[in-house]
Amino acid sequence: MNVIEVEHLSFAYNGVYVLDDINFCVKKGHFIGIFGPNGGGKSTLLSLLMGFLKPNKGRIRIFDLPPQQARDKVGWVPQNFHFDRHFPISVEEVVLGGRLAHLSWSGRFAKEDHKVIEESLERVGMRRYLKVPFATLSGGQAQRVLIARALASSPSLLLLDEPTASVDYAAQTEIYKLLSSLKGEKTIVMVTHDLNSAVEHVDSLFCIQKNLIHMSPEKVCEHFALGLYHAPLKTRKT
Repeated sequence: MNVIEVEHLSFAYNGVYVLDDINFCVKKGHFIGIFGPNGGGKSTLLSLLMGFLKPNKGRIRIFDLPPQQARDKVGWVPQNFHFDRHFPISVEEVVLGGRLAHLSWSGRFAKEDHKVIEESLERVGMRRYLKVPFATLSGGQAQRVLIARALASSPSLLLLDEPTASVDYAAQTEIYKLLSSLKGEKTIVMVTHDLNSAVEHVDSLFCIQKNLIHMSPEKVCEHFALGLYHAPLKTRKT
């Protein structure tokens, strides 16, 4: 079963195409890593999958639905979580944001919602930080809380935009360990620059540089020494 199907996708900013004729599918339970140069279209692709942007050309289906209609099945982990660091929002309140789609008609969170956020924080190893101000967390701790926020929505698909950016090695290790534990249970698509770690965990990698090149982790390792962002070498005819 394909969770994501993308056909002949193109997208332009002010008439300049950053993605051109992109085609791929992602099977249920697979862990996909997306890499490529800055400005290559990685984050734009995630925004299109979330339905934040609309394609100029082509078709996207998420669970056989248009992206805008599939959002209740998708957990989103942005690269940056913008908030007023002087506003006293707690870890609990951040993760409760993942339950907004499940909010009852009364506009109040139910006991079940609080149970889910505690379970989500437990899953990422942050349960004891429930009442801690979010602004006091380290970068790695904050990223795990944002993953818990996504998990709290009970998604079948996780989309992550560079979850290991700007965190130390120990935090990277914990995040990859967490994502690997979700592999098979959730379908995961992650943008990353950390190829050295990603190749040890993902099923496949997509190199995005306006176009898309599908590579196995082993193939990326082979090409890494030759220069990361290039098309696969063609076999010479004899």
